Amino acid sequence: MKKVSGSLFLLLTALIWGTAFVAQRSGMDYLGPISFQGIRALLGFFALLPVMLLQKKRQGAAFRMPGWRAVLGCGLVLGLASLLQQIGLTTTPAGKAGFISALYVVLVPVLGLFAGRKTNALTWLGVLLSLAGLCLLSSVGSLSLEAGELWVLGSAFLFALHILLIDRFAPGCDGIALSCLQFLVAGLTALPLGLALENPLPSQIWNARWAILYTGVLSCAVAYTFQIIGQQRTPPTLASLILSLESVFSAAAGALLLGEVMTGRELLGCALMLGAVLLSQLPGRRQAVSAVS
Repeated sequence: MKKVSGSLFLLLTALIWGTAFVAQRSGMDYLGPISFQGIRALLGFFALLPVMLLQKKRQGAAFRMPGWRAVLGCGLVLGLASLLQQIGLTTTPAGKAGFISALYVVLVPVLGLFAGRKTNALTWLGVLLSLAGLCLLSSVGSLSLEAGELWVLGSAFLFALHILLIDRFAPGCDGIALSCLQFLVAGLTALPLGLALENPLPSQIWNARWAILYTGVLSCAVAYTFQIIGQQRTPPTLASLILSLESVFSAAAGALLLGEVMTGRELLGCALMLGAVLLSQLPGRRQAVSAVS
C-alpha cells in the first residue's frame, strides 16, 4: 500500500505539472513572461513556507537546513529554466512545449557524462529518438526550430542541470526546505527584472490571478511536496516513468482546454519523444528526478 500511495502522489504531480502548461499560457494573456514567473515563484515560496516551518518544528534538532550554495545554485538554475520555458510558451503550444520540456529526463545522463557518470546504450538510443521527435515536432520538419521552441529546449537543458544539482545537494538537507528556499531565489531573481522591463499593473496581476494561483500554489508548492512524498515511497525508475507522463497530460490539456490541434507528424514526434523518455528510465543506471513546471 505504501508503494501504491507513492505512485498516486507521483501521478497527481505529473497531472498538475502537465496541466500547468495551460495555466502558464493563459496567464500571459495579461502579464509578461518575466513578471508572471517572478510572481508565481514567490507565491510558491510563501505557500511552502508554513510547511517548512511545521517540518522544522516537528523534527527539532534533526531538521537540516540547506546551505547557501545549495539554495543559490538550485534557485538560480530553476529560476532561469522556468523563465526560458515561460518565454517559449508565448509562441509554443502547451502540448508541444510539454514534450520538448520532457527531454530533461534524457538530457540528465548526457550532462552527467561531464561529472564522470556512465551512460548505457538504451539512454543513447533515447537521445536519438528524442532528436527524431524534435525534428517531427518542429514547424519546418527539421532541427531548425522556431524561436519559442528553442527557448523551451534551452529550459530542458537547465532543468536537467537542476536535477543534477538536486541530486548533489538534497541528501544533505531537508527536501521541503530546499524546495521552498529555491523558489524564493527564483522569484527574487525574476520579479525585479519583470518590474523594470514589463511594468505590470495591479489590474493585470488581478486578471491573471487564477493562472498565478494554479502555477504558484499547485504547480510549485503542492506538486513539489507530492513529488517528495511520492519519491520517498517509490523506486526511482518507477518514479521517473510516472513523472514522464507530464508530457502526455500537457498535450491532453492543451487540446481540451485551449483547443490546440497537433498534426499527424507532430503526434508521431510526441510518441517518439515519449518513447525516448521511457527508454532513458529503464533499469541500468542510477536515477535522479526533479520538477520541470
